Amino acid sequence: QVQLVESGGGLVQAGGSLKLSCVASGTIFNLNAMAWYRQAPGKQRELVASIRGGDITNYADSVKGRFTISGDNAKRTVYLQMNSLKPEDTAVYYCTMNLNARNMPYWGQGTQVTVSS
Repeated sequence: QVQLVESGGGLVQAGGSLKLSCVASGTIFNLNAMAWYRQAPGKQRELVASIRGGDITNYADSVKGRFTISGDNAKRTVYLQMNSLKPEDTAVYYCTMNLNARNMPYWGQGTQVTVSS
């Protein structure tokens, strides 16, 4: 059974940085895409960043230049480096991984990021 576990969330002041990590456990093969989503209170879940093929990345306009996604397939881990954080970045952040030839990605349980002004 595949399980994704996020870590690294917390409370930070505006302008600060956090690095999120997400590790997959279980039987893993065909890991080909990873992503981070977030959901703020009262808002829809949105894609923050994605990575596939090892180095093809995509970012939401709101985080371009501030966030960096990276992945380590050998470690079954995806990271999200978040710099210059703003209060509007406050949300629960979820990682996803497309693996095991499944049509739908696996999701983590989420980690809270709170940015104070």
